Amino acid sequence: MGTKRRTLKSPSGGDKKMKKSVQPEDGAEAEANIDQGIETLRNDLSRLETMTVKELKAVMKDAGIHAKGRKQDLISALGSFLLKPEDEVTPLISKDTLPVVKTKDAGSAPSKSKKKDLSIEDSTQVLTFESDVSGSRKLKHRGTSQMHESDHNGNSGIVMEGYKHHSSGSQTSLKVSSKTSTLEKSLPAISDEPWTVLAHKKPQPGWVSYNPVMMRPPPLPDGTKMVKLISWNVNGLRALLKLGGSSALELAQRENFDVLCLQETKLQEKDVEEIKERLIDGYDYSFWTCSLSKLGYSGTAVISRIKPISVRYGLGIQDHDSEGRLVTVEFDTFYLLSGYVPNSGEGLKRLTYRVTEWDPSLSNYMKDLERSKPVILTGDLNCAHEEIDIYNPAGNRRSAGFTDEERQSFEKNFLSRGFVDTFRRHHSGVVGYTYWGYRHVGRKTNKGWRLDYFLVSESIADDVHDSYILPDVFGSDHCPIGLVLKV
Repeated sequence: MGTKRRTLKSPSGGDKKMKKSVQPEDGAEAEANIDQGIETLRNDLSRLETMTVKELKAVMKDAGIHAKGRKQDLISALGSFLLKPEDEVTPLISKDTLPVVKTKDAGSAPSKSKKKDLSIEDSTQVLTFESDVSGSRKLKHRGTSQMHESDHNGNSGIVMEGYKHHSSGSQTSLKVSSKTSTLEKSLPAISDEPWTVLAHKKPQPGWVSYNPVMMRPPPLPDGTKMVKLISWNVNGLRALLKLGGSSALELAQRENFDVLCLQETKLQEKDVEEIKERLIDGYDYSFWTCSLSKLGYSGTAVISRIKPISVRYGLGIQDHDSEGRLVTVEFDTFYLLSGYVPNSGEGLKRLTYRVTEWDPSLSNYMKDLERSKPVILTGDLNCAHEEIDIYNPAGNRRSAGFTDEERQSFEKNFLSRGFVDTFRRHHSGVVGYTYWGYRHVGRKTNKGWRLDYFLVSESIADDVHDSYILPDVFGSDHCPIGLVLKV
């Protein structure tokens, strides 16, 4: 007989809320009830918003998810778990097996109220990433401080010590294998791939669904100098890491990126050092800006294994720089901006601010930078530019992110000023989304929006080898996007 534990009552019982069982249950019966309850939530994610913190924590405990944080953090973590295909759901890394990191020259980059150039020595941190399990073996993620050259497989030879799963009853831990191996380029195949099915209310002739396997170009020839950039709205970095950090680690392993841009980190300045300690070895340069006007809101970052020349925070305009929405890093041949454009909000309360103040200011800032070298803007730009970029155009004419005002502003301030939407340039007529939200099970049905972009100066548009979406990476209501640029 099993001991008391929390279960989810079957929908047939009428009461869909969390209940504590009053009688001990047989172990198999308890597990069946838990599985049934989790499956009920998986089929109706909108229920997460109606659950209490206590109920959310109980479900997460039964699912083996570390449950800590505010309600929205719990919803984000649990939603990500439930959205992951069932054959991809594995027990998560326990707190006891999380990496231990040694740091030096620790200095976080606070939000700035005015534009400031900083030397790298003032703003960087060198990390040593070690595992505290199996004899404190180091995880070697080889990186260089320069743009790398691709080999025949488009691989720069990331080498890590292999992990093996060891199970004992219901407890699963990760132990480090004694054998060092080169990582595979791809994750295990996912049987359920809704993003490969054309989902649009009013598809036009010739439109096709984006397929991240079939629509990627072949690797660049050996010796080609290139840089790989990834951008991801993580919708709360702490919530993502509470999932064990598996999505972020898998992304680094698979994509072997040079630079990772993050948006909506939702960090406070006091959190930055703790988060830095979770970085993978080899990404020695990280730059963070947090919201000062509203704690635990917005926030952007750039994490790089390439040493930048300089870093700036914000636009240099006090009215725009209190929410941590922009980090700019300067490399040898281009500027890279990680941006989180303000959402017009419920009732479009910030629409006027967004289209008359923020967009023009960001555009002017980018054009000023462009006088010295090309510019790349990436991140959540909170605008589905064309009807092909949103599942239901007609039903969202007055929804934030698809109003005529926002779309016209996007065209006027960015595209018409010489910045190229790289995904649309490479994939004309392709329906590919980067945001689905947790409500209405949008990701399972691929009813989404394309809100995340790489915009580049026209002068380097022909150097873009690949602009792509990674819809099979979970952990947020957005998925990552990538750019491969010849340099």
